[in-house]
Amino acid sequence: MIRVILPYHLRTLAGTGREVQLDVAGPATQRSILDALEAAYPPLRGAVRDPVTGKRRDLMRFFAQGKDYTLLGPDDPLPDAVASGAEPLQIVGAIAGG
Repeated sequence: MIRVILPYHLRTLAGTGREVQLDVAGPATQRSILDALEAAYPPLRGAVRDPVTGKRRDLMRFFAQGKDYTLLGPDDPLPDAVASGAEPLQIVGAIAGG
């Protein structure tokens, strides 16, 4: 069971709480977690990554264990603590403006 912490706007869109738990098939990667997240919460399709290209949206970031995993490849394994559910993967919507 993998734990994911969602920012407020994604919680609202998905109609869920701050943290969700997901069954992820195979290794814990950004792609496998996002696949499971979108399957469990269909309104999130297209919110975190582009539905056509599958690429992460520019203002979405991924953190775990106090480290930024945003630029990790989509199929690179995440830390064992995330894969085991001991630590959550946190999705953060970055703020832009000037």
